[in-house]
Amino acid sequence: MADVTEVQGLDALQEIATPEAAAAPVEPKRDAQGRSYGTGRRKDAVARVWVKPGTGKITVNGRDQEVYFARPVLRLVIAQPFKETGREGEFDVVATVTGGGLSGQAGAVRHGISRALVAYEPELRPALKRNGFLTRDARTVERKKYGRAKARRSFQFSKR
Repeated sequence: MADVTEVQGLDALQEIATPEAAAAPVEPKRDAQGRSYGTGRRKDAVARVWVKPGTGKITVNGRDQEVYFARPVLRLVIAQPFKETGREGEFDVVATVTGGGLSGQAGAVRHGISRALVAYEPELRPALKRNGFLTRDARTVERKKYGRAKARRSFQFSKR
């Protein structure tokens, strides 16, 4: 049986806890090429994102971000993690995205960039978490039900 000490109150519990274990610095995760990886998901889209130090070039599915995400709003969504952490133009991003539409894919790339940045620089985690970039948005399209036109919409009623 392990040695069990009876703890009287929270103060005694804090003395028992080891502070160096709780405050251990998180090591950055980088591969041989100096890149960090993050998987992003949004709706039905899944993005595999690699982040490495560079000039700020973002490539999505082998194309430049201006070509792939033609709408400026989608490019703004992708740039949010860099803007919030003050790292604009410091990292090159290579992403491959599958599934969903453009809006979901942009959200998935943003989620992947945020996770990859945390893997590269763990001290960025509080800023990204505060803005909700590390949270996977679980909202997806509701399935169609039988006897319905769509998920909830009924067929048009006709008296005759």
